Amino acid sequence: MITPANIFAALLTLIPLVAAGFFPQIVGGSARRLPWWAQILCPAALSAPYVLVTCSAGQFRWGWFALYALLPAAVAMLLGQAMRADGEQPPQRQGPVPQPQRARITRWGLRVAGDPGGQHGSWRDFLVLAVLGLAVDLRWFEGAWPAHLAIFNKMLVLDAGIYGFIALRQLEGAGFDLRLKLRDAGIGLRELAWYTPVALVLGLGLGFLHLHRGWPGWRSMAWAWIFTFLFIAVPEELFFRGWMQNLLERRIGRTPALLVTAALFGLSHFNKRTAFFNWRYVLLGAVAGIFYGRAWRQERRVGASAVTHASVDAIWSLWLR
Repeated sequence: MITPANIFAALLTLIPLVAAGFFPQIVGGSARRLPWWAQILCPAALSAPYVLVTCSAGQFRWGWFALYALLPAAVAMLLGQAMRADGEQPPQRQGPVPQPQRARITRWGLRVAGDPGGQHGSWRDFLVLAVLGLAVDLRWFEGAWPAHLAIFNKMLVLDAGIYGFIALRQLEGAGFDLRLKLRDAGIGLRELAWYTPVALVLGLGLGFLHLHRGWPGWRSMAWAWIFTFLFIAVPEELFFRGWMQNLLERRIGRTPALLVTAALFGLSHFNKRTAFFNWRYVLLGAVAGIFYGRAWRQERRVGASAVTHASVDAIWSLWLR
């Protein structure tokens, strides 16, 4: 349902994404100048879209409001502690960062030598990723929203992560930059070209993909790609590649991190388009995750992997679903 309240709420949910994607230094600097208590309480404002949407639909509940106010504050507190546990971080660098080559055993497990900025990740980082990821994949909070508006839940959970990881944690090497470059498109489309024959052989062989005849038109194609890029590819690539694969690299190395992240990305699709475990979707998603991860890690830019991801999903939705 399109109402003025829903449109305004949608714009509010996009503000953290756009601000962090275009002005990461300003966002991080502004947040860290606040007193510690304000840094933690500030993201409680992310509950505003819930208030707008549910009051407009007559479905406001105080319990859900408390969750959307307290969850971002808890994320901010944990990631602020993770930042201090890792030590003060240097200003974020643009472009590639040094890649870890070897790993050594520490009291916390595998720690990657040569890690950028001395950031090795904390159990708090992985706890936050687990909670945010499961909240979306298992649809824990979707009952808070009117029918067909559960995408607000995904965006608000993402906003909580953006504030925590980018504004407070200032996790280096995530590569979240919406100022796309031609290089991003080139890398993304290259990985698309590598993945396409693999996906066609595997997907058609398993009966997961089905060819459709007909030309949807340029307008439909452009809209499908832009919508997928902004609301599916960028959020998922930021989570899985910019945060998860980035942090795992510091613990277990580049190739294991790529494979583990791809496997978890595939598993995140287990309940899509089915009432049970959709193993075909999981398998295709895991294979796709390898190519998305390759696109991200070449120059550590979410934009590159999001180009691959959006292109794969748009082609699938228009011709192969």
